[in-house]
Amino acid sequence: MTAMTSSARPADPAGTAARPPLNRRLAEFGTTIFAEMSALALRTGSINLGQGFPDTDGPEEIREAAVRALRDGRGNQYPPGPGVPELRAAVTAHQLRRYGLTFDPDTEVLVTAGATEAIAAALLGLLEPGDEVVALEPYYDSYAACIAMAGGRRVPVTLRPHEGRFRLDLDELRAAVTDRTRLLLINTPHNPTGTVLTRAELTAIAELAVERDLLVVTDEVYEHLVFDDAEHLPLATFPGMRDRTVTIGSAGKTFSFTGWKVGWVTAAPALVSAVRSAKQYLTYVASGPFQYAVAEALALPDSYFDAFRADMRAKRDVLAAGLTDAGFDVFTTAGTYFITTDIRPLGETDGFAFCRALPERAGVVAIPNAVFYDHREAGAPFVRFAFCKRADVLEEAAKRLKSLSV
Repeated sequence: MTAMTSSARPADPAGTAARPPLNRRLAEFGTTIFAEMSALALRTGSINLGQGFPDTDGPEEIREAAVRALRDGRGNQYPPGPGVPELRAAVTAHQLRRYGLTFDPDTEVLVTAGATEAIAAALLGLLEPGDEVVALEPYYDSYAACIAMAGGRRVPVTLRPHEGRFRLDLDELRAAVTDRTRLLLINTPHNPTGTVLTRAELTAIAELAVERDLLVVTDEVYEHLVFDDAEHLPLATFPGMRDRTVTIGSAGKTFSFTGWKVGWVTAAPALVSAVRSAKQYLTYVASGPFQYAVAEALALPDSYFDAFRADMRAKRDVLAAGLTDAGFDVFTTAGTYFITTDIRPLGETDGFAFCRALPERAGVVAIPNAVFYDHREAGAPFVRFAFCKRADVLEEAAKRLKSLSV
């Protein structure tokens, strides 16, 4: 072994002298705003209306179904890669009963570790480096990161306020599609704006996808949270879309068990196969006992879904009234459990600064919508609040926010 000369340098195992440790595709993504604001809520003792998780559990009989599965030894070891047969059958039964969509549980359903993994696996499995993905802006933050990890290029089409809600400009959507476009990434009901795409808007999206031979990944995790006159219409039900659409669903938002991380994909066999090819190298499998419980949850009677929706609508109304009284401009929430507000009537223009100061000013935490935009200036004055909390918590938050208008 030769001695190291005085001019020699030790090896740099991290390669930091040559380049930063982080993959350049992820360099633009730091710690999520949810982690920052949740930590701020904890530090200040504020009411956290930022991150979208309920503060109460879902149906007791479904929680007991998970306990029963654990005790019976179902799912305690690796479940089948595509998901347990009971859940795949329940997903297909749900899609048929609710929407008239028929899927083969063996070849057209894939269970995932929540919708977030479904999005990641779909984009990793369907994109080649350089492919363009047209996504509706503002968008859930994992969309941008997953497109980047797949080597794709995101092309945002911005939803803009119009007559009290956020609307899609169909001409802008058509103009965004090029010869390099591989797929459209659609989210309805839409987080964070609360928009539910209309039949006319979905018809135009479907016609564009067929005309340009595009794949569509559609995130429909809030399918059971539509209010008033809004209606959830799965894109896969539109002409020409059954075999080009990857539909993503999830148990977390519908049954208030977000920690269980049970999601699924329904699509034609070739598309499911592509998604599974990526998914098997992510988590491989997850949430074994919970899959059995979610299978029972999907078979709950319509009365459960109706009551769940009515409860969330009432909570929406409590928070919307409180925000209006506090001086915010409040946009209509037709779906999800988020309300987007405009802070300009309060004399504010910077959502980041507003949200970082809000815990000290009013003891409430919210999320600046600008984090969901590529065009940060378009989202600068908008702030999102979650209403999936107990009514007494929302009433207290409304009382605290009232101080902003004094």
